Amino acid sequence: MYRSGTVMAWNVFRFCTALRGLGSIMILLVLGVVGVTYYAVVLTTYGPTLFDGGLDTLTSLAVLLPFHGLLAMLLWSYFSVVFTDPGCVPPNWRPDVDEERGENDPLTASDFSGVQTDQSNTKVRVCRKCNQLKPPRCHHCSVCGRCVLKMDHHCVWVVNCVGALNYKHFLLFLFYTFLETTLVTISLLPQFIAFFSDGEIPGTPSSLATTFLAFVLNLAFALSVMGFLIMHISLVAANTTTIEAYEKKTSPKWRFDLGKKKNFEQVFGTDKKYWFVPAYAEEDIRRMPELQGLDYPSKPDLDAQEF
Repeated sequence: MYRSGTVMAWNVFRFCTALRGLGSIMILLVLGVVGVTYYAVVLTTYGPTLFDGGLDTLTSLAVLLPFHGLLAMLLWSYFSVVFTDPGCVPPNWRPDVDEERGENDPLTASDFSGVQTDQSNTKVRVCRKCNQLKPPRCHHCSVCGRCVLKMDHHCVWVVNCVGALNYKHFLLFLFYTFLETTLVTISLLPQFIAFFSDGEIPGTPSSLATTFLAFVLNLAFALSVMGFLIMHISLVAANTTTIEAYEKKTSPKWRFDLGKKKNFEQVFGTDKKYWFVPAYAEEDIRRMPELQGLDYPSKPDLDAQEF
């Protein structure tokens, strides 16, 4: 039995290490897809006809202007997810119940050993791997090797966890990726259809192959990202995460569900000018503690409920 458990732990460790290494490759893959798409749309298809005049120029402008705008927002959102820490537990963090004991008698993780499974007092939890107190909605990531605030999932595409501080950036990345790949799919559709026609197609074999590849990749990404986007929209509407949705699937009520408007604001903030950019207004950061990932408002009648 001991040997079996040791092998399983070792396999999990190797799997997590492989995911960390795979992430760097994924960033290069994303940039590679962007490069292939840019070559097919701008350099091969619509860039050369930009100055031809008439309808060709209008068509090129109608494609290239939104293409570059969406691409800029996509990359901004993507690298915001990559380089923004999702949020970790502060070293001096203590639950609210600690305040009643005073500074001379601080709580430690050992004071709450076993509380994680005590459903009568679930406001205080302990991470068995980190051996530290866990704030509400915090989960341990085996890939990152630490607890992440309001963890949604670990995403190999961004080499990072998606959590409290970068979840909005991740959603915007999905949103702009869907719009960009849909635009590219539609704009390259005539070239894709012509590829199978009997007529003569302008361009070199390499440019035609690149255009064909770009169409297929963007169509695949548009369809797959649409599914993820729909799923996460439903999660935001219910004020839950992927992990929480799985763990509370048998519960009819959720204590953090405050209504679609307030649920949306807990992720995107209240300032509409910042809704579509991977950043928050300073006023929202100052007056909305939920954006920091440590404290979340909940329904008073469901405060005792926790998964």
